[in-house]
Amino acid sequence: MKAISQDTLGGTDVLREVEIDRLVPGPSEVLIRVHAAGMNPTDWKHRRFTGFLGRLPQVLGWDVSGVVEAVGPGVTIHRPGDEVFGMLPYPHGVGSFAEYVVAPARAMVHKPAGIDHVQAGAIPLAALTAWQVLVDAADVQPGQRVLIHAAAGGVGHFAVQIAKARGAYVIGTASAPKHELLRELGADELIDYRTEDFTAVEPVDLVFDTLGGDTASRSLATLKPGGQLITIALTSVPADLAEQAAARGVHAYPLLVEADQAGMQALADLVTAGRLRAVVEAVFPLSQAAKGHELGDTGRVTGKVVLTVAE
Repeated sequence: MKAISQDTLGGTDVLREVEIDRLVPGPSEVLIRVHAAGMNPTDWKHRRFTGFLGRLPQVLGWDVSGVVEAVGPGVTIHRPGDEVFGMLPYPHGVGSFAEYVVAPARAMVHKPAGIDHVQAGAIPLAALTAWQVLVDAADVQPGQRVLIHAAAGGVGHFAVQIAKARGAYVIGTASAPKHELLRELGADELIDYRTEDFTAVEPVDLVFDTLGGDTASRSLATLKPGGQLITIALTSVPADLAEQAAARGVHAYPLLVEADQAGMQALADLVTAGRLRAVVEAVFPLSQAAKGHELGDTGRVTGKVVLTVAE
């Protein structure tokens, strides 16, 4: 099978299309013929740095939407021919930038009939991250005020929609040209981070931090007493962020996304209900994966970049 692999860490020039042995599903696994694979910032980061994986050569990619080709022993929830989507177990289940991938059967759910594989492939990792922050960790309730940084990004634009579906008052930071899109997705209030100080916002119950650094520290000032800041910028937040938060009478902690069948099914249900969609900025064939990485390296992607594999 064809895959996009790299033997060394570095720029987009390290990526190459290779032929490798097709995988075989083991117990409780499914073999998926990949139709589309979403790209995420973790992909370009792991291309450049060792990160969580620590091995080379490597085939990147955690998002997958495709068709079940074969099932391993013990699998009953999927059958060959089923259209499925989901996230490979993060971080070590990587490998969806290929024609086929093996996944735990219960990391996948059936693809909603109303969307194509490009839309489905764009959803899993970023939307699961947003779901696990907003629902599993923060348990956002109707009427709560939620501040989402980089609201037009891959995780951010899903977070806007999920928070709105939970009945929250949604505030997003983004450059002004992206405000119209975010209003369409459900944002109630928008802050142009280039010209406005987000710390002037009325106090919020939750800050969803996707940026880390000084943004995370400054965001603590926006929280109500007892409020929460949850960050997904694990490697770039100040080491003493939790202590800074405690001194203010609020809470701050990190979250790393996990494969989750229940969360994926909840996302699929939101898609079917018309309450969640992926914004896809660009689509490239698998052979042009480097172009997707180049776009990701700019740090200016609105929504998601997706690779198409099978027609």
